[in-house]
Amino acid sequence: MKLTILGGGGFRVPLVYGALLGDRAEGRVTHVVLHDLDAGRLNAVTRVLAEQAAGIPDAPEVTATTDLDEALRGADFVFSAIRVGGLEGRANDERVALAEGVLGQETVGAGGIAYGLRTVPVAVDIAQRVARLAPDAWVINFTNPAGLVTEAMSRHLGDRVIGICDSPVGLGRRIARVLGVKNPGEAWIDYVGLNHLGWVRGLRVAGRDELPRLLADPDLLGSFEEGKLFGVDWLRSLGAIPNEYLHYYYFNREAVRAYQQAEKTRGAFLRDQQAGFYEQMRDPDASALEVWDRTRAEREATYMSENRETAGAGERDADDLSGGYEKVALALMRAIARDERTTLILNVRNQATLSVLDTDAVIEVPCLVDANGAHPVAVAPLPDHATGLVCAVKAVEREVLAAAESGARTTAVKAFALHPLVDSVNVARRLVDGYTDVHPGLAYLK
Repeated sequence: MKLTILGGGGFRVPLVYGALLGDRAEGRVTHVVLHDLDAGRLNAVTRVLAEQAAGIPDAPEVTATTDLDEALRGADFVFSAIRVGGLEGRANDERVALAEGVLGQETVGAGGIAYGLRTVPVAVDIAQRVARLAPDAWVINFTNPAGLVTEAMSRHLGDRVIGICDSPVGLGRRIARVLGVKNPGEAWIDYVGLNHLGWVRGLRVAGRDELPRLLADPDLLGSFEEGKLFGVDWLRSLGAIPNEYLHYYYFNREAVRAYQQAEKTRGAFLRDQQAGFYEQMRDPDASALEVWDRTRAEREATYMSENRETAGAGERDADDLSGGYEKVALALMRAIARDERTTLILNVRNQATLSVLDTDAVIEVPCLVDANGAHPVAVAPLPDHATGLVCAVKAVEREVLAAAESGARTTAVKAFALHPLVDSVNVARRLVDGYTDVHPGLAYLK
């Protein structure tokens, strides 16, 4: 089975390959094709993968190419993990937004819109190529903003593109752990929303909802990441546990202030950190895997550090430093390839799941997965406060898609102006001016 990874020179690719090495079952991946526009990055990652595979019999063969059509042709699965504009683009997204006093995070607010505007045209081109060169392939989208990009690709690939994110999985795992659930895989997580905008409303074990027990115990509730981040009183007021990215909404002023005062934004930190990694990979005598491991540990430990500092949440728990998106992706791939039925929280087309959104809107919700893909599970309606936020952000995503399709600058301004975290049409206009000045990929906006 052939797996193509777009963005194959990306830093997190070894997580995916490492997970593949543990798969010895029938119907496993035998060939991995890495595609990237940067041959130097491809070479660095290929070195890490070679060290990972050392001594492992029948490790998947790895090839690398800068030719997109060659990479896609004949693929069974395509993992799309591209970053249009690179980490320099992410740092610019943050800088332009913060100069206007609004959030520049890569998936939330102004930064997410800017990232989406330059990513959607590229993602649409990829989707069209997949439809032509590998019509039977399944596309698993990692690219942020994951829900928006998945929806853009779904207009060309239908339900054969599925978006993934490890945030809901990590949240469910933390809740299960603090409740003493011995096997988190046996828990049913009632989670619904959009990517990076969802809430856990229940966690059922053997048919019993254990979340009320957590909400009723302030010591237990305050003992894990989200309890520390949001505060016990606010979580009890909500009656649910929000995705960590909702901290940017519920504590927006504090988050913006923390990012403005930080020595470096997250994007600038990762840009410099990863530049150091790829520079070290130019040394042919360096242990690629050792350098990668060390860099990854620092990356995970500093995740959302400004938010945790604002909330007084302290350092991340050691159990939360292991990532997990690669496990979600491989579980999804195996379920489809082998008809190993499972339940995963995924980004898929709504169908009739949330009545407040149309059938084609991509949402993040538990899905039953089998050989025919991912099927969203019916969920109870969201409370009014969550419905309003979901509908507002989905409306912004639709304006981003319209702007990317039409190239209309006025539509891009509308997308920024309508976002709940951008509070002025004039600010929206300045944001579009600022982003088009620094991003060649937005030159299409006229």
